[in-house]
Amino acid sequence: MNRKELDPEKSPSAAFGQRLRTLRDERGWTQDELADRMGCSGTHISAVETGRRPPTRRFATNADRVFGTGGRLERQSQAVRYTALLEGFPEYVTHEARAAEIRLYEVGVVPGLLQTSEYAAALEEDAVRREAITIEQADERVDLVAKRQGALLRSPSPLISVVLDEGCVRRPMGPPAVMDAQFGRLLEFAELPSTVLQVAPFSMGARRPFSLPITVLTMPDRSLVSYAESAQRGHLERENSAVLPILAAYHQLQAEALSQAASVAMIQKLRKGIL
Repeated sequence: MNRKELDPEKSPSAAFGQRLRTLRDERGWTQDELADRMGCSGTHISAVETGRRPPTRRFATNADRVFGTGGRLERQSQAVRYTALLEGFPEYVTHEARAAEIRLYEVGVVPGLLQTSEYAAALEEDAVRREAITIEQADERVDLVAKRQGALLRSPSPLISVVLDEGCVRRPMGPPAVMDAQFGRLLEFAELPSTVLQVAPFSMGARRPFSLPITVLTMPDRSLVSYAESAQRGHLERENSAVLPILAAYHQLQAEALSQAASVAMIQKLRKGIL
């Protein structure tokens, strides 16, 4: 029997297929035996393993049940479905949706959790203009922004602390009406009982501890997860020993940033065109 060799670096589909095959081989199951356990055909298993058919969320969730992998396959399958996203981000989103506390710092643009749909669309339209992504991928990104925000509408609400570099609120995105609505969204966010919104002013200079966006999540079991992005990929860190220094630096950032009252006042002035 010919066995197609897989290169997990080739694509997210190939990486998922390799993981599925490895789990099956470890248990000594044939493709048909795995198919019987999952309620599909051996041909379907073969197509997913060789990357010819992308795994649906239902397929990945079913595979997690059969292998007892605790949701890892479902999280990996998101990288296949969300092709326009940086490596590591789809898995981060699954943690974000369960976090008890979210602390984030953003540079340059308003972060996705606070974006209006119009602002998100304007941001992605520019990426399409630069031919960095396709129109379909832009729609995918805008859709994910809405899904992420919807996932946070739960009870109890997560505690969300946001520090925006001043460039986030000074950089225009789309026509004036889009920015006016976005400023309104930020002001509404600051009024919520479980949120804190601060602006890190340009005057902080070298006292700003981060030069790239950073997020620290506190999970329901009080474990910590951090997420940071470079231009090419995202990195998820789950070791508390590595996340604690980032959390300490975040607290320093909050201490140096404008208070929420001063930050709201700045945004209100920008909205009125005073600054």
